[in-house]
Amino acid sequence: MPPLPFLLRSLYRYYYQIPSPHFYFLHRTMAASSAAVEPISPSNTRLGWIGTGVMGRSMCAHLINAGYTLTVFNRTLSKAQPLVDMGASLAQTPRELAAQSDVVFSIVGYPSDVRQVLLDPTDGALSGLRPGGILVDMTTSEPSLAVEISAAASSKNCSSIDAPVSGGDRGAKNGTLAIFAGGVEAVVNRLNPIFSLMGKVNYMGPSGKGQFAKLANQITIASTMVGLVEGIVYAHKAGLNVPSFLDAISTGAAGSKSLDLYGTRILKRDFDPGFFVNHFVKDLGICLKECQNMGLALPGLALAQQLYLSLKAHGEGNLGTQALILALERLNNVTLDS
Repeated sequence: MPPLPFLLRSLYRYYYQIPSPHFYFLHRTMAASSAAVEPISPSNTRLGWIGTGVMGRSMCAHLINAGYTLTVFNRTLSKAQPLVDMGASLAQTPRELAAQSDVVFSIVGYPSDVRQVLLDPTDGALSGLRPGGILVDMTTSEPSLAVEISAAASSKNCSSIDAPVSGGDRGAKNGTLAIFAGGVEAVVNRLNPIFSLMGKVNYMGPSGKGQFAKLANQITIASTMVGLVEGIVYAHKAGLNVPSFLDAISTGAAGSKSLDLYGTRILKRDFDPGFFVNHFVKDLGICLKECQNMGLALPGLALAQQLYLSLKAHGEGNLGTQALILALERLNNVTLDS
């Protein structure tokens, strides 16, 4: 027979219609379960964004325009100010930002920056993220670091997605980026309402595979850019009208996104960065490191990295990747505008 105090408490709750503690636990569990499957929308999801440079600023603008509550962090305040003017809140540290966010995005320069803004035990975003929160790193970084971040997030009952992007500044402005996502597929699918504002998400596999896909993308771009600028220099030396030449090949087998994005910029000597030479050198260096780990020989990649390193050596690291034409002009002692 149950002890008397238990019976008295049960009768008291029954008489006064007071739910038992088990009811409250069940209610909380059901509410949490419901929230877990509730579709992401501006009404129920707070976003944080770390890194508001050339790419990040435009990507954030799409989120604000869609009605999301957004908190931003950038080490250079002036780069975040346009977003604050649009309605974003400004955090002083990644930890502070994460404490106010359900999903935290990052797009910074180098793997060391990713490690600092996400994993620093004092000020990193993960240290401030509540259980159930999601980290989305959109920096082109090391696959092994993506796996490390995922493990650290899991230990705090959070999730992590590596989701680097391709498409440059124009893709960011137009919301047409290619997004390469690695991690738990269900989490990627849940984030699709946000990703769709920035471009098209492509699920590539478990943690780290998004980074591997982006590195393969960079290898493809690197050799394409070398071919593009070599073709331009050759056409110039042969006495062709170079703008007409580029227009002629754009609809043939030599046509490419690189030609569409950068052909006219090269002819106009417009080297403003849609993607920095410095960052491309970083990406290609990571590619070569992974090639060494795989025992893989990719001579086109190695050549492209050397040519881009020559730009950096000439102090041109903060120009856009289309500045590769400068390296080929120097090698051949020609100038397109001569």
